[in-house]
Amino acid sequence: MIIPSYAYTFIKIDFLKNLIIGDATLKNFETINDIQIFLESLKPYYPNMEIKNYTIEEIEGALINNYILLVGKIMHFSPLNMRNFLKQYLMKFEIQNLKMIIISLIIGRTKEETRKDVNFLSEEYLDNSDLIEELLKATNLDEIQILLKRTPYNIAIREGFLYLKKNKEIFVLEAFLDQLYYKQLQLQTQNLDKKEKTMISLFVKYKTEIYNLNLIYRGIKNNIERSLLKQFLVHNYLFLDEGKLEFLLNLTNLNDFVSTIELYIREAEEIKALFIILKISQKHLIGSIEDFYISYYFKKFKIKIDDIEYFTISKILEVIIKKEKEIRFEILPQVIKIIHKKFKVLKMKQN
Repeated sequence: MIIPSYAYTFIKIDFLKNLIIGDATLKNFETINDIQIFLESLKPYYPNMEIKNYTIEEIEGALINNYILLVGKIMHFSPLNMRNFLKQYLMKFEIQNLKMIIISLIIGRTKEETRKDVNFLSEEYLDNSDLIEELLKATNLDEIQILLKRTPYNIAIREGFLYLKKNKEIFVLEAFLDQLYYKQLQLQTQNLDKKEKTMISLFVKYKTEIYNLNLIYRGIKNNIERSLLKQFLVHNYLFLDEGKLEFLLNLTNLNDFVSTIELYIREAEEIKALFIILKISQKHLIGSIEDFYISYYFKKFKIKIDDIEYFTISKILEVIIKKEKEIRFEILPQVIKIIHKKFKVLKMKQN
């Protein structure tokens, strides 16, 4: 299906804005303590989501599938450039599948167990269903490497497996795959037209900067060798640059990490003009930083709404960003809270 323009896309996806849960409604959801009532309340925003066993894993999978379907629907009604970018965006779910299959093979899970955790819906949109089926049949890492040899994952898998076999450490393999994802997103922006590139490249920059900061944060928290971490940074910057990342990388405690980020952000000229303040929560450190970047992104493009192309691209990205944030920072934590509380009550009754 060839989509002639973003005007057509705008007409077709306008209803999607109703799927974003408002702040007041999210606040009301926090008072719900029954998982079935909670999920029933979500139905207007997550249509066709069916839950049978009410486990955290099942609910998380259903939420992610709903999100992928949403992105897929936008892809269907978008011009080719946006469609290709969103396809690349969905690559992160395939990377999760690859990690799952590889780790399952290493720890000796059965194929049936692994299969339950694979997201097949994302593979349909990426046209890689057959590849995933073949990977699920693999009996060792060499077979996986052969299957992925002619894919974008070739080098990441090869280098990751070399390190894994030598050091018995999975972190490097996962880091290579994560880095590849952000590099591929950056590469995809080169194929966009001017208006698409203006908005999407900024989106990719902020996502990449969060990735870099999270990588450094994990390095400090877990005392990972800095020279190892450095090779996984992605050189695509928004408020930071190579020198600032290098400085952050060499810090040894989280307090210095937080105060330095606050300083860098405060000094950024783009921030001064928009009057946004970064408030980092020690409890949700990366999440609070990401929330700031999201606020910046939407304030940055508020002035573009008089242009139909800018407006439509903005709405597409708004739905994608806000629904992902909603799932990760609002819905899933509430699901976990309700279910854990239920089991805690049951345990107390048994005692």
